[in-house]
Amino acid sequence: AGFPAYVSSKAAITGLTRGLARELGPDNIRVNALMPGWVLTKRQMDLWASKEALAAHLERQCLKEHLNSRDIVDATLFLASNTSRMMTGQALVIDGGVAVTG
Repeated sequence: AGFPAYVSSKAAITGLTRGLARELGPDNIRVNALMPGWVLTKRQMDLWASKEALAAHLERQCLKEHLNSRDIVDATLFLASNTSRMMTGQALVIDGGVAVTG
């Protein structure tokens, strides 16, 4: 229950990112979206990350290692840096490959 609303919101973020990139590009403003997977923060570990849930998630993930906050920080720094200077209108998915496996 609620899955259609969740996937619709993800699609809306991608569309908004592309639309804003087109609108703001002439002013040399880059617009990208960062779409993280399940990041294992302390709160996640304390409240929701049972051994079974962690194992099931890794089973679906291409890269067999859990995401942590540093993975998202590094992606954010990449987007903020001049290394990504010609990147706009993109959704950068950091999820260890879950989007690939469904």
